[in-house]
Amino acid sequence: MNKGKVYLVGAGPGDPKLITVRGLEALKRSDVVVFDRLAGPQLLNQARPDAERIYVGKLPDRHTMKQEEINRLLVDLALQGKTVIRLKGGDPTVFGRVGEEAELLRKNGIPYEIVPGITSAIAVPAYAGIPVTHRDLASSFSIITGHESPDKLEHTIYWDKVTNATGTLVFLMGVAKIAYISDQLIKHGRSPETPVALIQWGTRAEQRTVVGTLRDIDVKVKEAGLKPPAVIVVGEVVRQRETLAWIEDKPLFGRRILVTRARSQASELLAKLDELGGETYEFPVIETRIPTSDEKLRAIESALGQAAEYDWVILTSVNGVDYFYEWLNKHGVDIRKFSRAKFAAVGPKTAEALAARGVRADLLPESFRAESLLDSLDGLIEPGQLALLPRGDLAREILPKELKERGVRTVEIDVYETALSAPRDPWLPEMLANGEIHVITFTSSSTVVNLLEALRRLGISNPADALSGIEIACIGPVTAKTAEENGLKVTVVPERYTIDGLVEALVDRRRDTKGE
Repeated sequence: MNKGKVYLVGAGPGDPKLITVRGLEALKRSDVVVFDRLAGPQLLNQARPDAERIYVGKLPDRHTMKQEEINRLLVDLALQGKTVIRLKGGDPTVFGRVGEEAELLRKNGIPYEIVPGITSAIAVPAYAGIPVTHRDLASSFSIITGHESPDKLEHTIYWDKVTNATGTLVFLMGVAKIAYISDQLIKHGRSPETPVALIQWGTRAEQRTVVGTLRDIDVKVKEAGLKPPAVIVVGEVVRQRETLAWIEDKPLFGRRILVTRARSQASELLAKLDELGGETYEFPVIETRIPTSDEKLRAIESALGQAAEYDWVILTSVNGVDYFYEWLNKHGVDIRKFSRAKFAAVGPKTAEALAARGVRADLLPESFRAESLLDSLDGLIEPGQLALLPRGDLAREILPKELKERGVRTVEIDVYETALSAPRDPWLPEMLANGEIHVITFTSSSTVVNLLEALRRLGISNPADALSGIEIACIGPVTAKTAEENGLKVTVVPERYTIDGLVEALVDRRRDTKGE
C-alpha cells in the first residue's frame, strides 16, 4: 500500500478565521484530522464530512495523550495510506513539538509538510492592542516559555541575558509563574515599573486583559482571577494598549453566537456578526434539498406546464426563488411564459433574489410576513384568479388558506424540502454546560425544532433546560412563538424581520445589558 502524507499545521491562536490559506487547504483534503482543544472546534467544520476526527487533547476521563503516542499515531495512519493533518494551536514550531513529530515521520519515510501558523505570541497581543515592536519603544522581542516549574526555569532560562536582551518579552503559558517571572526580571535589571499585560484566551470571546507593572502584576492577576491560557507581554509596548485597543470596542465583542441557519444561507449573518466583533459558532440544523417523491415531482411539472395561465406568482423566501428557478431550468420553462402574472415577494431579500434574475416584484408588503402580504393583496387580487405558490414543504398554511377563502384558485408546489441536519459536534454540549454560548439565533421555526432535536441526539435529554440563561434571538414573531412553545425564553425579536434587523436588535440588546 502507498504511504500517505502528514500535514503538520498551525491552526492559529483561537479565532478559526486566523488559520492560513495553506493550512485550510490541507484541512479540507485530509482523510484524518488529529487535533487538540487549542485548535478550535469550529475549524473541524471545514474538514470533509467523511474525514475521521481524532482528539488527542485532554478529556474529563482521560489525560492528554502522550507526545510519543501522538507521534506513533501519525506514523500508523500514514502507513495506512491516509492523508493526515495534525492540527495544532498557534504555530507548530513555537513550543509545538513539531520537530519530534517530523523526525519520526522522516525516519519512517513518510512525506510530510510543515505549515506555519500565526503564533499567539504576536496575535494575542495584537488583539489586545499591543504591537510587540514599535519604532520608538522596542525594536526586538523574545518569545519565552513560562510553562516549566520554577526549578526548571531557573536552569533553562538565562535570566541575566534574557531580561534585557530585547525590548519586549513575551511569555507563553506562564500565568501560574507570573510572580516568579516578575521577581526574576526585577532581580536581573528590569525596572519594577515596567508595564506588563496578561491576555487570557486572546482572539476568542473570552478574551480578558489585565495590565499592571512588574511590581504589582501578580496581585492584579490574582484579584482578576485570570487563569490559563494567557500570554504575558513585558515592555513599554504595553502602554500602546491605551490608544490601540480595538476588538473590545466592537459592539458584539465578548459574545459567542450560535448560528443555526443552513450553511448555504448563513454567510450573510455570519459576516455581519463577525464584523461587529461577535464570535460565531456555526451549527446548521437544517438543510434544503430538492423533493424526490413522485407525487411532488408530478405536481411541479404540472404547475409549470400552465405557466401562461397564472395571474400571480407569490414567493415567500430566497430559497423559494432559488429552487423555483432551478425547476424552471430542469423543465426548460422560459420565465417569459409567466408574462401574464404579477410577482409578489415577502421580504426585501426575496425581492432582491428575484431582481437578480431580471424580475422586479410587483408587490412587496411593508411587513415581512404572510399576513402583511394578504393585506397588501386586498383590492389587487380577485376571486377566480390563479396564483402559484412555490414554497418549501414546511411553509405556513395561512397564505394558501386565506387565498382560497377569498376565492383565489391556488396552486401550491413544494419546490424544496427542509430536513434536519445534526452536525457531529462533541464540544457543543460541554460548551452549553460551561456557559460558553451566549446567544442563539433562530431564523425560522424549523431551526428551533431542529436544534432541540439535534441536542437530543448529542445526549442532552432536556434541551430547553440546557439553553436556559442563553439569550434567544428570533428573526420574527412566528419563530419566537415556536421557540416559546418549546420552552425557550425569547429575549430578542427585531422590529424588521430581516437579517439586518436581527443583527441590529442584537447590538441594541448588548448595549442595554452592558448598561445594566
